[in-house]
Amino acid sequence: MTREEKLIQIEELTAVLNQAPTIYLADIAALDADTSSSLRRASFGKGIKLNVVKNTLLRKAMEASEKDFEGLYGVLKGNTSIMLSDAGNAPAKLIKEFRKKSDKPVLKGAWIEESVYLGDENLEMLTSIKSKEELIGEVITLLQSPAKNVVSALQSSGSTLASLLKTLEERNA
Repeated sequence: MTREEKLIQIEELTAVLNQAPTIYLADIAALDADTSSSLRRASFGKGIKLNVVKNTLLRKAMEASEKDFEGLYGVLKGNTSIMLSDAGNAPAKLIKEFRKKSDKPVLKGAWIEESVYLGDENLEMLTSIKSKEELIGEVITLLQSPAKNVVSALQSSGSTLASLLKTLEERNA
């Protein structure tokens, strides 16, 4: 690979890193072709971009990025695959699901919304991270709950009041 080709790859990788809200680094070395292919298909099906990258090019792209990836520099050893997703927990769920059949991929590190997570021991915790959409949905549900309670109380007391008035009217008649 020529120097110009490397520079082009670094620029492209930097642009991708600047746009991605969620970045996972994993080791998928030693996966056979069929297993690797099924991992790529599963990634594509879940909206996760999976690419194998050279550590030196990735580090240079991280250094050139607008974001602070310094915490991930230490895991850039050996084989590295980058998983990009909009949802913070999607790659972790995919890795966990895939590890039921294989001992790979191994999570090396993750960068999610300005936070760095290092090591495979964080995988379980990362699967429980809620996406932005899930959090917004929960907040809306919490905000709607009191309003629904007030409306249902007014409706039920309104019908109770109406039946009480009807009973009093019948008595007086």
